[in-house]
Amino acid sequence: MDSSAIDQFEAGRGRLASLAYRLLGSAADAEDAVQDTFLRWQAADHARIEVPQAWLTKVVTNICLDRLRSAQARHERAAGAWLPEPLLEGDPMLGPADTFEQRESVTLAVLTLLERLAPVERAVYVLREAFSYSHAEIAGILDISESASQQHAHRARTRVAAQRRRGGEADPVSARRVVEEFLAAAASGRTERLVALLTDDVTALSDGAGLAKRLLRHNTPERVASYVRAGFRPTPAKRRLAGGSPAMNIAWVNGTPAVVAVVGERVVGAVTFEVSEGKIAFLCGIAAADRLARLSEAWRRHEPDAPAISTW
Repeated sequence: MDSSAIDQFEAGRGRLASLAYRLLGSAADAEDAVQDTFLRWQAADHARIEVPQAWLTKVVTNICLDRLRSAQARHERAAGAWLPEPLLEGDPMLGPADTFEQRESVTLAVLTLLERLAPVERAVYVLREAFSYSHAEIAGILDISESASQQHAHRARTRVAAQRRRGGEADPVSARRVVEEFLAAAASGRTERLVALLTDDVTALSDGAGLAKRLLRHNTPERVASYVRAGFRPTPAKRRLAGGSPAMNIAWVNGTPAVVAVVGERVVGAVTFEVSEGKIAFLCGIAAADRLARLSEAWRRHEPDAPAISTW
């Protein structure tokens, strides 16, 4: 393959990776899908490809769909222990963030909701909302009719909206302030203050410090507050599991504020938050080491603010 063909691929690699990440929810799987796309690009007859980026988008999308439909993926995701892989602000795999829809499409709240969609619905939603493809273009990518693309998009938007019921995008400064108050309340054991910071329809998801076989889900302010207070209460056993006494940092993960627990330069846990009208509407706790590898790698290159809690 000549250098110009390689250059064409590399010019679109970042976009392909961010598309694959939104479809698969895993940075490692997204990188594998992009590499498979490159191998197919190597073997292709480039003279017969009129629009290289369109061809590459079609290939990577369908590779991702094949993975979502595979027996292994269905088993892993149906087992109830699947959560998206969190990414630190600035990670190129987060992709386009010019519009509210693009920023929203990569939040952990939306990525977990996309799990409930059929693979084709998920693909249509991502291509339309995050990458602004027309229905005619989506039809060509997925080998479906334009009307089918419109129907899939409508169903996907309806299902996502029904689960979210949120207002517009939160102001970053006020959202961070809410998370700072939340962390202070959690660390001090002020359960009543935690409840006051949560919406009536709050949802909390957690992988149970990476040990639970199924996701832990809580759906009322009182239950969420109780779970958070127990989770943030330091114990010798938790410190042994973490490999030390973590510093608690506030950072931005997948476009939303997060509490990132760090021992040395290693991220040992992350809780992301969605803030709506001054209260927390969704939080997602991740501590499984395999989901935090890329976040840890990015953190080592990161220049964080002073920790909110220096020693937990």
